[in-house]
Amino acid sequence: PQLIRQAVATAAKAELVIYIGGLSHDHGSDCEGYDKPDLKLPYGQDQLLEALLEVNPNTVVVLMTGGPVELGKWYEHANALLHCSFIGMEGGNALARVLFGEVNPSGKCKRLEDMPDHVFGEYPGNDTVRFKEGLMVGYRYFDTYQIAPQFEFGYGLSYTSFEYSDLKMNPIWKDSDKEFDVSFNITNTGKRYGQEVVQLYIHQQQCSVKRPVKELKGFQKIFLEPGQSEIVKFKIAPEMLRYYNYDLQLVAEPGEFEVMIGTNSRDVKSARFTLK
Repeated sequence: PQLIRQAVATAAKAELVIYIGGLSHDHGSDCEGYDKPDLKLPYGQDQLLEALLEVNPNTVVVLMTGGPVELGKWYEHANALLHCSFIGMEGGNALARVLFGEVNPSGKCKRLEDMPDHVFGEYPGNDTVRFKEGLMVGYRYFDTYQIAPQFEFGYGLSYTSFEYSDLKMNPIWKDSDKEFDVSFNITNTGKRYGQEVVQLYIHQQQCSVKRPVKELKGFQKIFLEPGQSEIVKFKIAPEMLRYYNYDLQLVAEPGEFEVMIGTNSRDVKSARFTLK
């Protein structure tokens, strides 16, 4: 409590607060051979961050962890959040370059509570016991059942912005044994150099097996100067359209498919093609 009071008193007088915390290699925090009871920040950091942000909203939170952590209610009030992993001996220099804008971050994230419970369930008329989410694992669960997570799959902010446009492909795919080209344009619409992880998702409109409404099939990291544009190309291989049917046969059924490209699983542009 005394240390928290000292930190809060110092933060109240500051123009800007940079909080550096996270996990350590102590037993039970971030180490091997130990099952943690939860993914919360240890050592009362959630309470400390709430107190700091109450007296100084102009606070940047930097978390150093070797694995995922749960963000407390303080997240909604933080001015910025940066995840650093365990960045090593030169980590201070690297962190300073990011905080001062010399390097543009391009990471992605998600939240624990948004994940479905990994519990077994019995289904009526079927003696099989299986995981509750079935094929809808991870982001597939959110999008298929229209659940709004705190962070969309593939979500992440940087010091610039990107615009996707001009998605092109042949509307008919007659030869399912050959690759299929998809292209689009991406532009850095901000004032900073930036890196963007562009993502490709595919969904078949109707098929004999219930499938997720979108599945990640490819991604690329693109590097752009301010105002620069680039045409990005993906090759859709035949195996990207195949899945196991109820007879455990790996098949690609003819029909209409939707191709989606974007910066995360919810912010996408789409076009359709028909597999003959």
